[in-house]
Amino acid sequence: MRKSRVVFFIIVFCIILPCFTIIHAFEYLSEKINYVISPFGIAEYNDEGLTELNGKRVRLISFRSRLTGFDDLEKIYSDPVTLLPLRVERSVKFPLGEEYLVEEYTPGKNVLVITKFIDNKKVKEYIFKADGPIHNAITLPFYLRTLSNLTIGWSFTARFPIKFKVTLTSIDDIKVPAGKFTAYHFTSTPKKFEIWISKDKYRIPVKIKGLGGYSYTMLMKNHYVKEAK
Repeated sequence: MRKSRVVFFIIVFCIILPCFTIIHAFEYLSEKINYVISPFGIAEYNDEGLTELNGKRVRLISFRSRLTGFDDLEKIYSDPVTLLPLRVERSVKFPLGEEYLVEEYTPGKNVLVITKFIDNKKVKEYIFKADGPIHNAITLPFYLRTLSNLTIGWSFTARFPIKFKVTLTSIDDIKVPAGKFTAYHFTSTPKKFEIWISKDKYRIPVKIKGLGGYSYTMLMKNHYVKEAK
């Protein structure tokens, strides 16, 4: 399971940002983004706003990816300011069965525990530790949208648990199914992924590319947002 998650999403790590300000590109009530996954598949991101988890206000995000014979739905509860994950509930369907996984994050201890269930029975548990706060593969590109003062050459260290150097390499003009965008282009060392964030008030992850054993590209098809008045 660990291998398949790293291969498909590629982008699981934590962030250390000692000198950059977190901003909100815009205020909104809800947001939906549809993606095309090349070579085949679709994905849907939904920011469902604030809810409660264990008596605390948290942000709820759902992300569903569908490929031939594969359907993965994740409900992600995260800190509303930092977007650091607190809990993920994941339902995965395969041609020959399905499984349910729960990811529990402990930000203060930098520990992630993933529990796997089949037919409502616990079958495995995975424990990951890091030397900094652990991020989530889905929310990370949306965290990048909150950063200000970005200049080419900016970089930070990411872990989960392997270390990556993530660098703002360039500002590109790109074309995706949703249209043409000027975008911040982030790359990783080792070369495992690339992320393009639109250089506008919405700061949308318009393109995400995985460069591992399973190469894929996610391209934004459309974007819907309900802005706060």
